[in-house]
Amino acid sequence: MNSQIDEKRQHRRNKGLTMIELSHRSFGSLLLKGRDLSDGGAFALTGNHQPPPVGTVLEVRIKRYTGYINIEPTLMQVVHQDNSGIGLMFV
Repeated sequence: MNSQIDEKRQHRRNKGLTMIELSHRSFGSLLLKGRDLSDGGAFALTGNHQPPPVGTVLEVRIKRYTGYINIEPTLMQVVHQDNSGIGLMFV
C-alpha cells in the first residue's frame, strides 16, 4: 500500500473478514464479503455486483463469525471504489 495513503488513516484497521449487508432503495439488499474494518469504515468486496456510485449513503449491517456487530442498520457512505470493491465510511 502507498505510504501516503497509510499516513492519512485515522483508525487502525482490523484485517479479519466480515460479511457486510448493504441496503438501498434503488437496489434492495446485497450481502458482500468485507475486510479492513475500522472505527472509520470498511471495505466491501463487490465481486460481480455493480457497485453503488461514490457518494451513495447506504444502510449497513456488519457480521462477524460471532454474530452481527450492529443489529440495527447504520448509515455508511461509499467514499471510493476500485476493481475489487468499495470503501465505506460511517456517517
